[in-house]
Amino acid sequence: MTEGEARADVAARWLVEALESGNPLARFPPELAPRDALEGAETAAAMLDQTGHVACGVRILRRTAEPSLTGPVIEGRLLPMAATVALAALRHPSASAALLGVLGAPLEADGIGMPSLLRLHPAIDLAATRFSEVPSDVPSCIADLALLGYLVVGKPRPWPSAPVRVALTAPANRPRGELIDLEAAFMEAAAAARALGGLPAGAVLVVAGLTPTQCPEPGVALAARFSSLGKAEAQFV
Repeated sequence: MTEGEARADVAARWLVEALESGNPLARFPPELAPRDALEGAETAAAMLDQTGHVACGVRILRRTAEPSLTGPVIEGRLLPMAATVALAALRHPSASAALLGVLGAPLEADGIGMPSLLRLHPAIDLAATRFSEVPSDVPSCIADLALLGYLVVGKPRPWPSAPVRVALTAPANRPRGELIDLEAAFMEAAAAARALGGLPAGAVLVVAGLTPTQCPEPGVALAARFSSLGKAEAQFV
């Protein structure tokens, strides 16, 4: 085991304890903090190994004026359409519209171009942290599963033939929404997945942060609406 892997293994134990106990984690001490994105990814992978979770895909979280975060998708964090989400289970949650794509062919590490996607699902991404405060540095955010909370996933749709607009609003609202570049979004996600070694057919690619984030509140519902792709809804308690 390399020095970086050993550091990642110990740091992952801290995160696992926070995940399993529900108690927030203070900032990593300097001797454990991941020094770069690679060590952050190694910590996230060690965290999955220690908890027995298996990643079913890769998620990128786009952030305004900050680098995107890349991390695993865990099947147990996928919730069905119109799910009710207990906010007490999430620390510093933030919601954004997302899309989940299911791969129709393997995404090879040395491949190029657009991934082959069988279908797309509209989704609401709920980012959250295992730390007492959201880390200010990218490596720690990546170690924290790229701030993975939950994904509320809507019904499948084929790749659209028309430009797509998206908005994250109350369910009764129907704004026109903002145009998004689907191809660019999934090219970014595919590049991130290839950098991690690729994915098999049937795995998922998630692009989150397609709208500005909102802070969900108990008793309030949100809907991510995509023209041509339907919607995902979530109720918060």
